[in-house]
Amino acid sequence: MGPRSPSFLGRPLEPDRLFVIAGPCVIESEAMSFDVAGKLKEICGRLQIDLVFKSSYRKANRSSVDSFVGPEIDEGLRILKSVRTQLEIPVLTDVHTPQEVAAVAEAVDVLQIPAFLSRQTPLLQEAARCSRFVNVKKGQFLAPRDMRRVVEKLHAARPDGECWLTERGTTFGYGDLVVDMRGFEIMRDLPCAIVFDVTHSLQHPGVGGDRRFARTLARAALAAGADGLFLEVHPDPDRALSDSTTQLPVETVADFLDEMRGWKQHAARSVAREQM
Repeated sequence: MGPRSPSFLGRPLEPDRLFVIAGPCVIESEAMSFDVAGKLKEICGRLQIDLVFKSSYRKANRSSVDSFVGPEIDEGLRILKSVRTQLEIPVLTDVHTPQEVAAVAEAVDVLQIPAFLSRQTPLLQEAARCSRFVNVKKGQFLAPRDMRRVVEKLHAARPDGECWLTERGTTFGYGDLVVDMRGFEIMRDLPCAIVFDVTHSLQHPGVGGDRRFARTLARAALAAGADGLFLEVHPDPDRALSDSTTQLPVETVADFLDEMRGWKQHAARSVAREQM
């Protein structure tokens, strides 16, 4: 693969400019989707942070059979397309099977491959064929170096495609995740933007999570070389229908992102000094 030249929706990434993928874990209603997206757009515009709105139309890997999974594809894509069109912001959502990819690609800007599906060659390659922009969550079971094969699959299907790789923690025993900060340096050898999934990395899989550590991990990831941040936010996280213990309150996002913007700028200055 060639030298590192990460980009954001078709333009080169500025080393000191943060981008975020943010929004509710799952679409709970059209009104809430517009409310959160509108607030994020205002916050990110004021802070000069690039925004991609994120929400899932279906959660295919919930722990319980009784868990809320979302509005399903037709209604979910209608809502996402409306947010994209009316608020004029790029939108990202997950895809789960090759058969649904084409329809989803018409409604959103970026296709996301969930972590548990990150090695599925037919899904990866159909996503690359249907969309120029693909974000792949690194599987909890994969080492950072394993993502090279994932990128090769995407580029084999679409050589001019833009891929982002998102770290979301590695399985640690049977009930926890750990984020190995060395992974950011390793994955920066690949021609992709590297993103840190703040909120999913806070999970204790199957039993909840702990949002107290969001700032700690985000600071560390940006210092370690992450280009952007992924975070799920909700107006009232304790009442969220998915990931209620890890989503961040919308009311705290401005302060959180303002701090992280500073960490991103500091990291860029540090790298520039090293290269002198």
